[in-house]
Amino acid sequence: MDEWLDWLRERWGTLVLAVLLGLMGITWWQSRPISQSAGILAPAEPLQSNPVSAVAWTFKQHTITPLAQFELRARVLSAERYRFDRAAELSPVDFALGWGSMSDSRILQAFAIQQRDRWYFWSASRMPISASDVIAHSANMHMIPATEAVAKRLLAVKPGQMVELSGQLVRVDGKDGWHWVSSLSRTDTGDGSCEVVWVDRANASNQ
Repeated sequence: MDEWLDWLRERWGTLVLAVLLGLMGITWWQSRPISQSAGILAPAEPLQSNPVSAVAWTFKQHTITPLAQFELRARVLSAERYRFDRAAELSPVDFALGWGSMSDSRILQAFAIQQRDRWYFWSASRMPISASDVIAHSANMHMIPATEAVAKRLLAVKPGQMVELSGQLVRVDGKDGWHWVSSLSRTDTGDGSCEVVWVDRANASNQ
């Protein structure tokens, strides 16, 4: 009897391990970066204009104030989900996005790109373009989906894909005094340089 129990534990342990490894493999396959051919894939600069209306609205107990109309087509350099920080209820994902030279695979192969703590970090052992070009053609953007359907689309986006977004750059104010204010420049750096994007429409494709 004891030998049979030991055999059962051993077999079930192996099965559980196999299932876990299989699930990990599926997760990796679903989240793997999409490869792209060489060349600039998103040549246009992001479009920013005055807001249609300056009227604020309430979303999940926060006041949303529009600062500018905004739309872009860019390559997703990295995507990072957030679940536990102060902003996660509003913004479940950040995208590090690249356009112009920072959408070209020949340029990007020189860079290591990471996201954490709502920041985007890049490094390169050699610089194929200037640091000012990197700053002007890439950004970390906080996504605030306007609807659940938009949220699902944003959360399904993979690194390497091309994404088209339209909406507004906004200021967010919480009842507790917390606030989040979008950058209105593509060339600033440091604290406050990320875009806070209210996303009305989002579409992703593999090219």
